[in-house]
Amino acid sequence: MFRELIDMKLLNSNVKALCVGEGSALAVSELRRLGFTNAIGVKQHLFSFLTRKSLIRELDLDGLDCNSFDFVFSRAPSRVSVPALFVIEIERILKSGGIGAIVLEMTTSNPGSLIKTVTPISSFLKSSDVIHVSSVDSFSVVIFKKKQDTVNPFEHYQLPDECASIKNNKPLIEHLEPLVEKKPLGSEGNFSYLPKFLDVSSRKRFIYIDIGPGQFVNSKVTSRFFNSYPMDARDFNIYVVDHDTTVLTSYVNKPGITFVYHPGLAGNKIAEVTEEVDDFFPYLSDEGFDFLVWFKSIVTDGDFVVLKMNAAGVELKFLHELFETGAICLVDELFLHCPESADTKDGAPGDCVDMFEGLRSSGVFVHQWRDK
Repeated sequence: MFRELIDMKLLNSNVKALCVGEGSALAVSELRRLGFTNAIGVKQHLFSFLTRKSLIRELDLDGLDCNSFDFVFSRAPSRVSVPALFVIEIERILKSGGIGAIVLEMTTSNPGSLIKTVTPISSFLKSSDVIHVSSVDSFSVVIFKKKQDTVNPFEHYQLPDECASIKNNKPLIEHLEPLVEKKPLGSEGNFSYLPKFLDVSSRKRFIYIDIGPGQFVNSKVTSRFFNSYPMDARDFNIYVVDHDTTVLTSYVNKPGITFVYHPGLAGNKIAEVTEEVDDFFPYLSDEGFDFLVWFKSIVTDGDFVVLKMNAAGVELKFLHELFETGAICLVDELFLHCPESADTKDGAPGDCVDMFEGLRSSGVFVHQWRDK
């Protein structure tokens, strides 16, 4: 069954997997044999008298997000005291887009028996769809996928009552350009820029921060942005944050532009720093680069701040940090570049549109950005 899921591209060895109930130890052993290093199991007796609180306690999930596992496997839920609650709890601890697999005993071998065993599982599921059913010997296997979370992922953050940027911008959200799911707007001429609707002449400083331009090796990325922006680039203090030190030669001698080295943006790649380049970053410690500390050292109340970044990976973590600490209140205008691939780890384009809608509903003046 595990091999079948792998062949169907529903499962890969990088996931966090949980096996519960009867045969969990054998299932974990098989997953690990197939290369699943992050697989754990929970024995049957823990579910004999199942309640929501006991499940959370026994799985040691206290303090963790309910959406904890990419894959959950179980056998014979009918043997627990409350099968419906058992299935609901499996669904609850699955991550958005995660896969659940439940093995059931079939009473007969006729085709109708397969359908009959699936129906109860399907009726128990609240936020998942059954995507595959098969039979193995005298057992049926029900595969379901938890629906992508479409709620605003930032709405649970409690921002300060006097959040300047949100207070100023929320009435202006209606002027933003419409969101486009398949092809985000281009980088020039299509945006409803904030200074067109908001008087920023009294601001102390103007700051533009570009995080992770990455693929660019010259300063055209900055000049192209300001070609259409209704303010002169010379009015801004410009910061380019990246791991790609080849970009340094394009920025280091430009007046008003500061290159900030952040090796964490390299992801799985190794960010190599030559001895000459290292001289430019004496403040970089062995502990790495703390984006939030740096951001708060640069930006103060009364500044006009424009932030451009990717809506994935490390940079998406930055965005959550801004909300978690309330520092998002210092950002006036946000440009997000959404992944164009349907990589479930970083989010499909449709998921990004949901995120944009959530940000706008929170009062963030955010644009879709696509570098040409």
